[in-house]
Amino acid sequence: MVRVSRRGDVDAFIVMDVMEAARREEARGRSVIHMEVGQPGTPAPRAAREALARAMASDPLGYTVALGLPQLRARIARLYRDWYGIDLDPARVVVTAGSSAGFVLAFTSLFDAGDRVAIAEPGYPSYRNIMRALDVEPVGLAAREEDRFQPTPATLPDGLAGLLVASPANPTGSMLDRAALGALIGTARERGIAFVSDEIYHGIQYGGRAVSALEIDDDVYVVNSFSKYFSMTGWRLGWLVVPEDHVRRVERLAQNLFICPPHVSQVAALAALDATDELEANVEVYRANRELLVAGLGRAGFPHFAPPDGAFYIYADVSELTDDSSALARRLLLEAGVAATPGLDFDPERGRRTLRFSYAGPTADIAEALRRLEAWSGG
Repeated sequence: MVRVSRRGDVDAFIVMDVMEAARREEARGRSVIHMEVGQPGTPAPRAAREALARAMASDPLGYTVALGLPQLRARIARLYRDWYGIDLDPARVVVTAGSSAGFVLAFTSLFDAGDRVAIAEPGYPSYRNIMRALDVEPVGLAAREEDRFQPTPATLPDGLAGLLVASPANPTGSMLDRAALGALIGTARERGIAFVSDEIYHGIQYGGRAVSALEIDDDVYVVNSFSKYFSMTGWRLGWLVVPEDHVRRVERLAQNLFICPPHVSQVAALAALDATDELEANVEVYRANRELLVAGLGRAGFPHFAPPDGAFYIYADVSELTDDSSALARRLLLEAGVAATPGLDFDPERGRRTLRFSYAGPTADIAEALRRLEAWSGG
């Protein structure tokens, strides 16, 4: 038998397993409403697709420089001026092969094997699994509902090398206001803890705008993506913003680990950054879907959840129905034709009693899902 590395002994990404199970049901001819994957139901903006078509007709689309197309980095920097009033040097922007590559670069640049990095639970499962694959130790913080499932300075244990915070968060959709985010960044600075801010759901919020960590401190790593607000999941493109004195170290890592981000996706992303009207129309669909679910999930048998501030998820407490969210998710798929994600993906302990519903698809699908869930629950 070929020997293996223990770094490969990471948990499955359960939502992808649910997606595959849903695909199998569809292959058998069943209708499935997809509420499992955090994927917009809309394509990349029209301008992005048209820009790529033009480039494919005239450009070999070979390697770019490791940090990404200079014009794309400059346009991303301008986004920070437009959204947050920040004068960001484009040299600090690192274009990545999706936010996943951004996390790999951030963790590899900031942490050594054995370092302890805190993440809130519930939280995005790939944080802890990427860390484990890199021999970095994830430290789960059992975030409380009264704290909107976000970490607080009082919950940070001793001995941390890093803290990763997401706002809006996956799976809860909760957001940190400027004071709460500032308190975490200030505590991290005082204790010599590297701060990583996951901002991939910025642009998708339903009240006040999301606050960037860069509004508070320059000495942080910010991860963002074209997958969510820009509706480009399969294009696998994201970006990092890093401190000025970290650019070269991240560049060296990017050169060796990834060579460069996908050229075709960079061309499309540059055009997508100017597709504001289309992208804001997508957000209005998410807003309408959110309102449908907030009003209807209780009738459908899932009354216990906190309405999300941003992103496109509802994280429901199903403890009155089960202590095995995986079994419940299987029943919903097989009996109701609705795919949802077990909370175990996001919280290895308390996730047995929670489900995540994504409402990133068409409004008609969300309405049909509610009808099916209500019929299934006898509501």
